[in-house]
Amino acid sequence: MKILVTGGAGFIGSAVIREIIGNTDHSVVNLDKLTYAGNLNSLITVDKSKNYQFVQIDICNKTDVENTLNKYQPDVIMHLAAESHVDRSIDGPAEFLHTNIIGTFNLLECARAYYDILSEERKAAFRFHHISTDEVYGDLASDLLFTEETPYAPSSPYSASKASSDHLVRAWRRTYGLPVLITNCSNNYGPYHFPEKLIPHIIINALQGKPLPIYGKGDQVRDWLYVEDHARALLTVLEKGMIGETYNIGGHNEYKNIDVVNIICEILEELVPESPYSCMSEEVGLNCHSDGSCDSKGFKSLITYVTDRPGHDMRYAIDAAKIKGDLGWSPVETFESGIRKTVSWYLNNKLWWQNVLDGSYQLGRLGKIETKLEKK
Repeated sequence: MKILVTGGAGFIGSAVIREIIGNTDHSVVNLDKLTYAGNLNSLITVDKSKNYQFVQIDICNKTDVENTLNKYQPDVIMHLAAESHVDRSIDGPAEFLHTNIIGTFNLLECARAYYDILSEERKAAFRFHHISTDEVYGDLASDLLFTEETPYAPSSPYSASKASSDHLVRAWRRTYGLPVLITNCSNNYGPYHFPEKLIPHIIINALQGKPLPIYGKGDQVRDWLYVEDHARALLTVLEKGMIGETYNIGGHNEYKNIDVVNIICEILEELVPESPYSCMSEEVGLNCHSDGSCDSKGFKSLITYVTDRPGHDMRYAIDAAKIKGDLGWSPVETFESGIRKTVSWYLNNKLWWQNVLDGSYQLGRLGKIETKLEKK
């Protein structure tokens, strides 16, 4: 197949492309606007492949999308392009509505026009795969799991915009007959993750000796999904999923945010014993002394509790029984194996994240409503 991937320079999109190019015979056309979170350096392992092409356009530009579809003639579309950071959506919701709703609308309309002129054989194979989030379901009680039938109750501008795009995709299926698939995933983590998200933010701040900010008490629970497991799941849905169906994708790894941060600190103390914030150094006189005393308080001493963000959901957790039972997918990585791989990747790829932190993003706190009120 020739697969058009929107948002392919982003965190999940780039993992999908690396999976496709590295492990299949499919070809990819990567359509990305290259916003602050788009990074072509995440694709350097595949960008020389004869099966890979990159096109820099905005999905909100209908003419450019139409021209791209007509030029490259994809067999399927995987739609991952989106503004995705909750805190940023609190500071500036307009951009999220524009990209996630209007952009999806434009893409659906272009895909519908393109689909209508395909041959019957190509129509039978065509799919529009919309990749979404579990945040559309809102807050979850402690004894429940999100299923594909869970009612939508988004809490943030980000999740509301994604819920809106999900509804548009379903409407285009019912009204126009567009062959669609929808997936809703839990929190992703892994290599090439933009540093504004919790796990890379904590790793990078810890390595730089900066505070490790924890919202509220850190007792928010998330289901963590290793991004390469997610990429395999998305390709499984694209190849085997039933038209019109929704599939929830989860990692079966529920952890409180504070526990995630503590685990990262413990791994760093093991892997970076020379750090001033490590208690693991064997070199007497650095942090630890012959009498057993230690000058360092450990990476955990950097943990700093900050005011929780507005509307913060307390728990997400996905029931992924449908995708396992119907399509045979289940995650390979446990959280223990995945988080160790992730920390190791950031330690071994400092140039990647140092280039990201070139001034366009300073690991600052976003999503504080009171900041804007104070400026008035």
